[in-house]
Amino acid sequence: MAGGVLALPALRTAPRPLRLGGPIFLKSDDPVELAREHRRLGYSAAYVPKVELKETDRIEALRKAFSDQNVIIAEVGAWVNMLEADAEKRAKNLAYVTDRLALAEAVGALTCINIAGSFNPKQWDGPDPRNLSSDYFDATVENCRKVIDAVKPKRAKFSLEMMGWSLPDGPDSYLKFIKAIDRPAFGAHVDIANIINSPERYYRNAALIDETFRKLGRWIVSVHAKDVVGKDVHFAETMPGRGGLDYGAYLRNVTALPREVPLLLEHLRSPEEYDEARQFVMAKAKEAGIALG
Repeated sequence: MAGGVLALPALRTAPRPLRLGGPIFLKSDDPVELAREHRRLGYSAAYVPKVELKETDRIEALRKAFSDQNVIIAEVGAWVNMLEADAEKRAKNLAYVTDRLALAEAVGALTCINIAGSFNPKQWDGPDPRNLSSDYFDATVENCRKVIDAVKPKRAKFSLEMMGWSLPDGPDSYLKFIKAIDRPAFGAHVDIANIINSPERYYRNAALIDETFRKLGRWIVSVHAKDVVGKDVHFAETMPGRGGLDYGAYLRNVTALPREVPLLLEHLRSPEEYDEARQFVMAKAKEAGIALG
């Protein structure tokens, strides 16, 4: 993209099948059993099962088992603060993120995801006015380049989760990161619930969804499925179907992307809650004429 223009591609008109995924609660470490449990639940996408980069045999077993069941390993999480104030801790965190991107590449996952981090001195992902500053932006660009250049992944992308209190906080700031980082291995992750941070975005969330997918479509590698409800003077996260997000618009955009992109449930407390959320999303997909992957 150096010296070029960020082209915004048209989305597909015919929907792809929905690649839905989420955590499972099967008490097993067997790759075949884990992959089959995803399929039993109707999932065709998955968070990476427990595995470390050094476990090469298990990595290969997971790749094969999930591929045999047509389940995409979607995400490897790397949830640490890349902007930790303590230099030694920050270096350790960046080394961990690098290791997780290498794992994503090895296991065949679509993306390794983290937040950019926070300058908040007490909470690793907490709000801070400096999280909207040019220093924050520049440091994040440098961190993402370091991680990507250390691994040089051919398939897996490194991506940042959108946040309501720090960058990227929407499609435009995400585009600025894509242009500045300037690496083919940097992708976009979408979580609309995370960027509902104003009444306008809440009440006009369908327009926000459309704008986000239109602007970021060619780079999107994974999407999270949550919901948002207004509560007192703030917005609270809730499960899909219990909030105000337009899930018809969300699913139409996910399945109109130029490649298969998984939609992953998260942050729920029990198998029963995941069942409710899963069934809601599946029902909305059926209502919209979208098949399951």
